Amino acid sequence: MLTAYKKAAQQVVKHVPKCRGMRWPVLAGIAKFESNHAIGRNIAAGGDIRPKIYGVLLNGSGAGGNTTVFPDTDNGRWDGTAQAERAVGPFQFLPSTWEGIGTDASGDKRADPHNADDAALGAAIYLCGNGRDLAKQTQLKAAIFQYNRSNEYVANVLGWINQYTAAAEDPSLKNATGKVRTVIEAALSQRGEPYSWGGGNASGKSYGICCSPGGKSGTTIKGFDCSGLTTYAYAKVGIQLPRTAAAQAGAGRRIPASLGTGALKAGDLVFYAYAPGRDSTIYHVGIYVGGGQTVNAPRPGTVVRLDSVNAISGYAGGARLL
Repeated sequence: MLTAYKKAAQQVVKHVPKCRGMRWPVLAGIAKFESNHAIGRNIAAGGDIRPKIYGVLLNGSGAGGNTTVFPDTDNGRWDGTAQAERAVGPFQFLPSTWEGIGTDASGDKRADPHNADDAALGAAIYLCGNGRDLAKQTQLKAAIFQYNRSNEYVANVLGWINQYTAAAEDPSLKNATGKVRTVIEAALSQRGEPYSWGGGNASGKSYGICCSPGGKSGTTIKGFDCSGLTTYAYAKVGIQLPRTAAAQAGAGRRIPASLGTGALKAGDLVFYAYAPGRDSTIYHVGIYVGGGQTVNAPRPGTVVRLDSVNAISGYAGGARLL
């Protein structure tokens, strides 16, 4: 899906020459809400998604929150039913909308909303309108609102766009060399992998366990939790870390929180606690990459990403292992 987003962001100016500011995080933010990036489906090399993704039948029944009847427009060609409309594909287009913006991006000479490449390009064209400048916040908000006329939807999608934008920015590693650089690059290579409670080990991502304090299970999610990510990254330089964030605070030379985040150096573990000063309450760990940023697996429902070192509450210092 990420490949499809990037490809569409590059191709859209061929179809909407006046469009400006289209970036893959914009498409990723939409698709996160519409289909969770088609997670659970198989995506062929040509982009076809199977099983196909269908929304609820929009017949006014109230199922899935729909109360308005949308009469069938495609005789079931895209949505598999002639009873009424239903949204289709990873970007959840109505067939009537797809009829106006559907474009072949996969090269099979068929515009298919169930194809990742075609759907991503269609979404890019739709968001661009007649030539929006999506680098301007007001126009980006207008594009998202057109996609789904809900202010709550706009706010949520913008939040994901911001997160993906931060994840896409490569931090400067000019001051990171040797084993420190190896550790950081190993962690950064996992950006975009899903959070999984109890997931991740020295070999890489894995299925997690049940359950987080909030009741989120990682048993069906292959990815990392915060300490699973740090365990994986440090294993690349032969350092075996304890499995939990609190236990990892006992590894290496402790950097007291009282010294502030300015005392951190690239490669340091960064900790967060419910009660800073009491390591037994540490609940989160990341890896400092420099420039005020950490790479981490924040919490259930997110992905491995870059965050500001101050984005998480309860800074509890760090640990230097290299």
